[in-house]
Amino acid sequence: MRRTKIIATLGPATDRPEVLRGVLENGADALRLNFSHGDWDVRYRRIAEARAAAEELGRCVALLGDLQGPKIRIARFADGPVRLEDGAEFFFDPALDPDAGDVHGVGLNFTTLGEDVVPGDTLLLDDGNVELRVEETRGSRVHCSVVHGGVVSDHKGVNKRGGGLLAVPALTEEDRRDLKLAAEAELDWIAVSFVRDGADIETARRLIREAGGSAHIVAKIERSEALDNLDEIVDAADAVMVARGDLGIETGYEGLIGQQKSIIRRARHRHRVVITATQMMESMIDRPMPTRAEVSDVSNAVMDGTDAVMLSAESAVGEYAAEAVAAMASICEGAEAWMPGRMETSPVTEGAFERVDEGIAKAAMYAANHMDVRAIAALTESGATALWMSRIRSDIPIFALTRHSGTQRRVTLYRGVVPVAFDVTETQPDKLFRAVFERLREAGGLEARDLVIITKGAITGVSGHTDSMTVLPIED
Repeated sequence: MRRTKIIATLGPATDRPEVLRGVLENGADALRLNFSHGDWDVRYRRIAEARAAAEELGRCVALLGDLQGPKIRIARFADGPVRLEDGAEFFFDPALDPDAGDVHGVGLNFTTLGEDVVPGDTLLLDDGNVELRVEETRGSRVHCSVVHGGVVSDHKGVNKRGGGLLAVPALTEEDRRDLKLAAEAELDWIAVSFVRDGADIETARRLIREAGGSAHIVAKIERSEALDNLDEIVDAADAVMVARGDLGIETGYEGLIGQQKSIIRRARHRHRVVITATQMMESMIDRPMPTRAEVSDVSNAVMDGTDAVMLSAESAVGEYAAEAVAAMASICEGAEAWMPGRMETSPVTEGAFERVDEGIAKAAMYAANHMDVRAIAALTESGATALWMSRIRSDIPIFALTRHSGTQRRVTLYRGVVPVAFDVTETQPDKLFRAVFERLREAGGLEARDLVIITKGAITGVSGHTDSMTVLPIED
């Protein structure tokens, strides 16, 4: 069983029913809607199509909405994309007509760029594909020379190497509107872009609740400032995303892999889900096979302990969207096969447990890792028990048995966790274990006399009351 989860981004490629079906059949556990593109008419359609396809295939799939955030973007070019040559002069000017860009300069959505840069600063366009050096500023206009040229099209992003731009809140007015609509559409996860600190996450959570939503929040780590406040952000969020595009530009590519490993480790230590994203299988946009470097990249993220790996343009606009998911699934399985299956020593011994249900969850994993246990069944309302279990490395499948469809979808992103529909409130106490055995046989292919651990609470149907674990063989 593959333990690492896969997120695939929806887009024009997956608008074709056969491609969307292939993406799901090949193993996508969650589907992402990128709010930087399209409008809500398109998003509503894609949400409906995704849910219908998942239901048809009998798949439990989460939906993740990714807010655009306050990214600095250029305006438009009058005659389409332009090629900037090495050594040429080029300017950015927020006062320029937004449709009047050309090979000499372009408009901008950021009015204070001239105040935030000095001569010698490096500006990067289109995720670093084009590099410019600031020469001087005249009023609102920033004059640059092209260091490394290339083709530039409308609305490409602008970053400053080393960070320091965008000292503004993570949520724009458009993001706030999108949050409300995403909550009303009952998305399972919402990713907040360009997070600075924990306050950005708390604001997003409040807006979701005010809209009547229950989505969990992903904090995207892509600003250098976010690294300074990482623990605060992790504690405030439900998950973090290593958004390597902007993060790599701001911090420098040479330090990116170290930052990735640190973020994954710190997120898991604080019981948070972690997603690794950006250009993981980029070549598969127009090629049927990944490069060896991409295989290594995905494998390293898996071995670092990421809960999920993500496809962006590969599945949204790529020619081989379904194949990219299949390749990523295969790479994850291959990497997992090389990892220690069960830890000889466990982090459950570190520190004191804050809650009884946390203690039960980690005790169950410790016991399972030292016994011939084939599966763990966590009867859960919120999914918290399964999350705590999934923080401890193991090759033992964790089945999250829950009556709540929202919980079932959310736990699809937890590493090694399989959601199972099960209503504990409709099961007589003396028949509970047998009912659990039947669901495990259906969901996990377990057989008679296989040893399992079941965690549950004396008070059923109430979150936070897991207080017991039982080790027993599946009955004939």
